[in-house]
Amino acid sequence: MPVSADYRPDPRFARLGPEFADPVRPAAFPETVLRFRNGRWAERVGLGALDAAEWLGAFARFEPLPDNQPEPLAMRYHGHQFRAYNPNLGDGRGFLYAQLRDGRNRLLDLATKGSGQTPWSRSGDGRLTLKGGVREVLATSMLEALGVPTSKSFSLIETGEALHRGDEPSPTRSAVLTRLGHSHIRFGTFQRLAYLDRADLISVLLDHVVEAYFPELDGEPDRPAAVLEAVVGRTAELAASWMVAGFVHGVLNTDNMNVTGESFDYGPWRFLPRSDPDFTAAYFDQYGLYSYGRQPEAAFWNLQQLAACLTLVTDQAPLIAALNTFLDRYQEALRRAAIRRLGVKPRTPEADVELVNAAFAALSAGGEALGWEPLFFDWFGGPASEARALAGPRGALYRGEAFAAFRSRIAEAEPERPERLAHPAFARPEPETLLIGEVEALWAPIAEADDWAPLNAKLARIEETRAAYALAPE
Repeated sequence: MPVSADYRPDPRFARLGPEFADPVRPAAFPETVLRFRNGRWAERVGLGALDAAEWLGAFARFEPLPDNQPEPLAMRYHGHQFRAYNPNLGDGRGFLYAQLRDGRNRLLDLATKGSGQTPWSRSGDGRLTLKGGVREVLATSMLEALGVPTSKSFSLIETGEALHRGDEPSPTRSAVLTRLGHSHIRFGTFQRLAYLDRADLISVLLDHVVEAYFPELDGEPDRPAAVLEAVVGRTAELAASWMVAGFVHGVLNTDNMNVTGESFDYGPWRFLPRSDPDFTAAYFDQYGLYSYGRQPEAAFWNLQQLAACLTLVTDQAPLIAALNTFLDRYQEALRRAAIRRLGVKPRTPEADVELVNAAFAALSAGGEALGWEPLFFDWFGGPASEARALAGPRGALYRGEAFAAFRSRIAEAEPERPERLAHPAFARPEPETLLIGEVEALWAPIAEADDWAPLNAKLARIEETRAAYALAPE
């Protein structure tokens, strides 16, 4: 297999042993049609030189990558689902396929969704609908463009099976998705070990987490508390990035949050059509537990469950102290994320808070007339975009009294990397968005005529948005 010098295999998870995962065999699919290949990230992890047949061998048949895991591993975990504990979880339609390093020396996982049944499938078929795969490709692409720490959709292959589902027209088409992510060690991975009263294995897992993801904590005298504090910080950053992106994950269960603070596993996600703290993504979230405005609360509740697991291996006091840093860290992360999204330089904390508060107040005042994404697009770069914003489709809205405080605050800011405004994306009158109606409109031609051109055009525009904003490090 023609890997490049950038391919650096590092299969560490398997070393944890049989208590953490089960070897499984991937499903044999009747068809394999490549629908999406993440060329940019394939190059970055040394797999860009694979030809079409080799790509299908890797990401449809899951033949082992060179010097990597010899067989797929279905990971074991438990979790709270809508705050009800479920000990019958685990990778039921996916597995860890391989691990490798990127150019920043981060350990990354190649893991699947829809790759067949495992010991944890229960009554499920282990498959993924093609529409579900398309939705995840769209979500991860847009979130990356908006600077949210997220898994990357790496490959989507249609698999030729007719699936029956209760929440969409059936039979429907099937797919297998491979995601590239920075850890699949979930909060629920620790919960399973605590449920089994295996303090010894919690210590083993903590050692692995430090070695693989937080090597700077190696000398800490209280390793469990140090890891929790690091995870609190990463989770605060993640929650803040969702809020600034106007994103609603939809299912913030403890098995859907990982120790490296990266968003992953997208089901009923939504982007906000307008500022609305009560907006929910999942039709079954009848009480708004995971609504937009309650996402920081959900993240903190999940951190509390992780901390409870660690009481088996350290005292409560340092764990409580680590948890008590969440609010301040979240507020600081929110301030920094919003300033980045506005494309201006940070100033004093007080000045930044005033600007961020004014921006959120403007989003609320604008309602349906403004939406969410246009404010950040129109005013990106602060005063450097004032003329563009006031001459644009929402110029009259911005001149209104409700936006006076925001205009005053943004005028005091200084553009950060103003050269970004030369990107052609900023010459357009409207930003790229990804509301649910757009997703359905992209799926319709695929379902009706196998027409992928609108989806591919959308992904190209999202990629242009990512390059224009340049919010996340390469």
